[in-house]
Amino acid sequence: MTAEMPPVAPLAHPRQDLRRAFRDDTAPDPARDPQAVRWRAGTFLPATLATGALAWAFLSYFAEGGTTWAEGLLAALIAVGFFWIALTFVTVLAGAAAMQRRIAPETGPVTPLRVALLVPVHEEAPWDVFGNAAAMLERLGRAPGAHDWALYILSDTRDPHRAAQEEAAFAALRRRLPWAAIWYRRRTRNTDRKVGNLAQWLANWGGAHDAMLILDADSLMSAGAIRTLADAMGRDPAAGLIQSFPQLIGAGTLFARAQQFANAIYGVALAEGLARWTGREGNYWGHNAILRTQAFAASAGLPHLRGRGGREQLILSHDFVEAGLMRRAGWAVRFLPRLRGSYEETPPTLIDHVLRDRRWCRGNLQHLGLLGTRGFHALSRFHLFHGAVGYLLSPLWFLLLTLWAVIGVSADRSVINYFSPANPTLPNWPEMSPVNHVWLMAALYALLLAPKLIGAAALVAAGTPLARLGGAGRFTLSLVVEIAVSIAYAPILMVQQTLAVGAALLGTRLDWLPQARAGSRPGWGGLLRFHAVETGLGALLLAGMLTGYVSLWLLPIMASLLLAAPLSLLSARPAPRLMPVPQEVRAPLVARRAQRWREELRALLAPTPAE
Repeated sequence: MTAEMPPVAPLAHPRQDLRRAFRDDTAPDPARDPQAVRWRAGTFLPATLATGALAWAFLSYFAEGGTTWAEGLLAALIAVGFFWIALTFVTVLAGAAAMQRRIAPETGPVTPLRVALLVPVHEEAPWDVFGNAAAMLERLGRAPGAHDWALYILSDTRDPHRAAQEEAAFAALRRRLPWAAIWYRRRTRNTDRKVGNLAQWLANWGGAHDAMLILDADSLMSAGAIRTLADAMGRDPAAGLIQSFPQLIGAGTLFARAQQFANAIYGVALAEGLARWTGREGNYWGHNAILRTQAFAASAGLPHLRGRGGREQLILSHDFVEAGLMRRAGWAVRFLPRLRGSYEETPPTLIDHVLRDRRWCRGNLQHLGLLGTRGFHALSRFHLFHGAVGYLLSPLWFLLLTLWAVIGVSADRSVINYFSPANPTLPNWPEMSPVNHVWLMAALYALLLAPKLIGAAALVAAGTPLARLGGAGRFTLSLVVEIAVSIAYAPILMVQQTLAVGAALLGTRLDWLPQARAGSRPGWGGLLRFHAVETGLGALLLAGMLTGYVSLWLLPIMASLLLAAPLSLLSARPAPRLMPVPQEVRAPLVARRAQRWREELRALLAPTPAE
């Protein structure tokens, strides 16, 4: 182990028993939040009623002549998929309404906290990680507030050359910021990945700090945002975890800029609505959040799970589970969606997004086995279930689209025939005309599109000047471009997530590689291999359309799948002026300073061209 750390301050961090409820005796009872309960009812009830009405309509339609098992299954699948779309729609609608209300700032005495800024690192570019850290410390040093700050770079890097660069960057920060408390530790064994990295810090140095601000390698936060999180925890003794709303920055490619635009424009209303109905039973996204150190150590130690063959497995998507464990122990988990100055980066290309998504898919599906954890709050269970369903919906939509494709355009022009129930050896498929298909898809697309338009309108109505969105004309064009990009890539992502779900359920091995933040650049051969399934499916749909057996209403989906490789290549194209966002039109000071620090450190460390 390579380390330059302060004196040891141990803190017990026991692994929790998921079969027994646990209550932290030091946790004050979180105040009940009747307002959140009302928001919860006002969100879930309309989504449930709309889903019930849709299912009833389909079953009534199929009931003419008797409902078959296939028709009942189809109605159930549509209802399941529709509920989550409706829930998102109502959440955005609630958030848009809430955004128009002014919330009085929190007041009251603030207990000063000793806050550790923790940056777990694994094979990252040191100039980027240390550049961001330097910018945050620099801004905090100018106005530290009531709290004490210390930065810890916790490295799991194995490559010796990269490790040497980290040590050089650490030494440079120590020289340039001599007044700051900056520490560095590199483990030689990457035990339990990020979970083990933080656990090792807690066990050895956690006792010296009241709170810890968890940052990812690409995280960046303004001094105001960091102080606001610390102040909120200092005012609320029942808060064990307070999550900020990270906004995306630094996107340069077409795909990344579309993600960044969606996050900045539509995500605000979604985050606002989510905060309203989660209340003090919120969730944790693993970074850009402040946690009460003692509470986390006592309540959220993750055990290993028993996998296939009795082998121990690490809990992969640990953040959701840690939030549930803290709430189980009696600590409030809050979300501050209006806090500005919290940033992160996003994968630059479609392939990089898919590779990261595969890891998240495996971890989120693992949550299904944790729903029975004793003592979890009902909403904590819902967060776990919701995360898994987010991936399971892709196979569901894939199944529905497959059914639509094979049903065809008419009884005599379909991949399968409609058979009479008099012959028990042949299935009786549901009969849906092309008109029914169109209405169903139109309703689903409307519900998918509406949150985007509602979120954009709410952002402007809440006071965001159009000048910070690039002007009225450019903002309108950005909306159109982002919608077109999302429609183009949605079928590809559906197929890739379906494959990821299948791989997770089959238990195929997943290499947990560090994220390629600079972006993957495969050639045409690599692109075609990566997107072979989508391309093949697109070719099948095209053949069905040319022979008249598949509805032309599936043309957009066919084109997306058939052109998956070229679209993947297009996703990596630089698009620096497309879809501007507020944090880019007027770049925050901490982002400008981080860029300057990154450039200086990169020049100092003199990387080779290959890096």
